[in-house]
Amino acid sequence: MTDAPVPLTEDEIVIALEGVPGWRREGDEITRAYGIRYHGGVAMIVHVADVERLISHHADIDLRWGKVRFGITTHDAGHKLTEADFDLARRIDSIAAAHGAEPLDG
Repeated sequence: MTDAPVPLTEDEIVIALEGVPGWRREGDEITRAYGIRYHGGVAMIVHVADVERLISHHADIDLRWGKVRFGITTHDAGHKLTEADFDLARRIDSIAAAHGAEPLDG
């Protein structure tokens, strides 16, 4: 059996956010949206989902026409932020760049 993930402290969250520019905190979740054509967004989501399966950590994903939004929190830590959330955010940023998605920061 694996240990439960440990939520980050408020200070650790502030520092971790500095390592994922463009991501913003909304309560106990970090979020970011990207502009991308619909079918490109579908391909990007499949790519993200494959990586999520490998690392056993998943984002909430909202696909709209021309936009994909990711929301990340650690469900196994009581819906709190953990290092795994920031690791996934960095991975999503890399995948989004590979798919030509434009960050919608703001």
